[in-house]
Amino acid sequence: MLELAILGFLYDTPLHGYELRKRITALTGHVRPVAESTLYPAIKRLEKAGLLERATEPGSVAAPRHVLTLTEGGRSELRRRLAEPVQRDITDENRWFTVLAFLRHLEDPGAQATVLRRRLAFLQTPSSFFYDGDRPVRAEELEDPFRRGILTVARATTRAELAWLRTTIESLEGVAR
Repeated sequence: MLELAILGFLYDTPLHGYELRKRITALTGHVRPVAESTLYPAIKRLEKAGLLERATEPGSVAAPRHVLTLTEGGRSELRRRLAEPVQRDITDENRWFTVLAFLRHLEDPGAQATVLRRRLAFLQTPSSFFYDGDRPVRAEELEDPFRRGILTVARATTRAELAWLRTTIESLEGVAR
């Protein structure tokens, strides 16, 4: 997810590390804060793989800044990762939001729709946070108001996302024709 976010934000515009960290933190929020000890090794891996380049620019107030720019290889890698997201990128909500944040860079509407259909299929599979044996438990079956609340909020969120997915897939498929 971190590498996808780095590639995605740098696809938009060159950034220095501090600004990149702020943007990733704004996207992932408090759920997955990005520490410098995590970000900079990821940047170095991507740089070593030839997916981004670093240039030094004079700082306006302080020391020189390292500005990161995506290479053409980095642009291709982002598009590949968007077209073929790993299953966790489809099933984990925060990872999914990272995919969605940059899916516009996958310029083929048919390919975008294919990714959205994978999420749609995942959301249509019956599931719950709580089970009675192998059977998913519904909110209405729970006496615990807090667990009932989790399921009620999750159901509403899922319904909204399903409606958005169906509408967007239909729209993308119309463009792809």
